Amino acid sequence: MNVYVFSDESGVFDVKHNRFYVYGGLIFLDHASKDLCIRKYLNIERMIRKNAGYPHDAELKACKITNHEKYKLYKSLKNCIIFGAVILQETVNANIFEDKKSKQRYLDYVYKITLRRAFERMMKDGHITKDGVENIYIFADEHSTATNGKYELREALEQEFKRGTFNHNYQHFYPPIFSNLNLLELNLCDSSTKPLIRAADIIANQIYYSCVNDIPLAQNDNTYITYFQ
Repeated sequence: MNVYVFSDESGVFDVKHNRFYVYGGLIFLDHASKDLCIRKYLNIERMIRKNAGYPHDAELKACKITNHEKYKLYKSLKNCIIFGAVILQETVNANIFEDKKSKQRYLDYVYKITLRRAFERMMKDGHITKDGVENIYIFADEHSTATNGKYELREALEQEFKRGTFNHNYQHFYPPIFSNLNLLELNLCDSSTKPLIRAADIIANQIYYSCVNDIPLAQNDNTYITYFQ
């Protein structure tokens, strides 16, 4: 089985000015469902452009469209597997905010644990099996991860899902959750050319909006959110 992950973020990782930092995205378990979602999403985008008079080449990012338009796009993803992370920044160790390296390492940790929790819950729900996943293809917005940080994030993800991790404090090895994983590929993408990165942007924005305004997030049975607080 091939697994496809698309993700983006919302908020700024800056405890002085932002209370929440959010990841959001989509997981697909085959090529057909991914392509079907792309076609549906592009169709909704075309309708919004036509009705609102946006230029035909306008990128419909969450920061540029109305709340009503964002919710329309979000609703179009109701049958997809949605995942996300919510970081309550005031609970994060203050030392982490001291330098860029510490911040990036922490965000890499959050990202990989968020995906792990989503995969574990998907196994529990019967969507995937431990030995059934052979390749994982991850697509993230290029603005979310610095190019020089891509390799560290990929290394962290490969260790978590392909090679296993070792806790030096407790001298304990944690095997990877997928026993037959051959490939984990990380791609940083331009959202203007990747509809599902734009969809991930909408999901992250909706999660962020629900946190900031303290309102429930509209969810389906396949929504997997991990909270770091």
